[in-house]
Amino acid sequence: MRLFSITISCLWLLLTAACTSPREKAEEERLISVTIQPQRYVAERIAGDIYRINCVIPAGQSPETYDPTPQEMMRIGQSDAYLRIGSIGFEQVWMKAIQEQNATLPVFDLSKGIELVATHEEASENTAGHHHHGLTDPHIWTSTRNMRVIAQNTRDAFCSLDSLNKDIYEANYLRLIAEIDSTEAALDTLLRPFAGTAFIIYHPALTYLARDYGLEQLCIEMDGKEPSPAQLKALVEAAKRHNAKVVFVQQEFDQKNAEIIARETGCILVPINPLDYNWPESMLTIGKALASWKKN
Repeated sequence: MRLFSITISCLWLLLTAACTSPREKAEEERLISVTIQPQRYVAERIAGDIYRINCVIPAGQSPETYDPTPQEMMRIGQSDAYLRIGSIGFEQVWMKAIQEQNATLPVFDLSKGIELVATHEEASENTAGHHHHGLTDPHIWTSTRNMRVIAQNTRDAFCSLDSLNKDIYEANYLRLIAEIDSTEAALDTLLRPFAGTAFIIYHPALTYLARDYGLEQLCIEMDGKEPSPAQLKALVEAAKRHNAKVVFVQQEFDQKNAEIIARETGCILVPINPLDYNWPESMLTIGKALASWKKN
């Protein structure tokens, strides 16, 4: 079904592109497409009002499984460039089709230069429930040190596309780096004392945050699938061994199993949104939740 959807979308894209004249395209706004909302946050901070940023994945949708509409594919085709986050599910499925149907569209990989973490299946055969995304975990924006690299790659992309405004992009980039530094300082205060703390999460979106602060991420999702009763039992036992206090839930995923585990372990359910546009606020919400429940 996904292959059929891709084919239909690509045909629609070709038809709509054929109906758009060069003059119409020239008169349109300057557009850059990105995959997820945290990228839009970074891109808008650096671009200012020079470019409009088109985020392909709508708020509340999972970038692991989302299929774009023909209209969204057309918006990508109208863009001056595409900034990909790296290798998240949407990009693995759709990027080849996007590039084939937009041969002249520049594509910039914002994960360039980041030390990627192997997925759990690659690192060990003793699965603790990490979702399989390929060879590496794609949730790179949940680390402040990674976010600096993402910001730098975004600045470099804009400078490459529009060298005349290089000074503007550089000044905006430096202001964004100050925001990232401030967020990191706050997270350091919150989380450094709690190295070794375990938390439970449905989808393994906080791998890089856990790495940065020596935290233990226990995941409910098993290779992108709902866990079996035996796997749920094993996770409950692991959570008790690690004295986990919090279960993070995300709006993109079913909360049923998270509620079961919270009930069995005495953990508190805490809603988070790692895909939120307001990246600093999202990161601090997660940090405060971990520090607060550990203290209790």
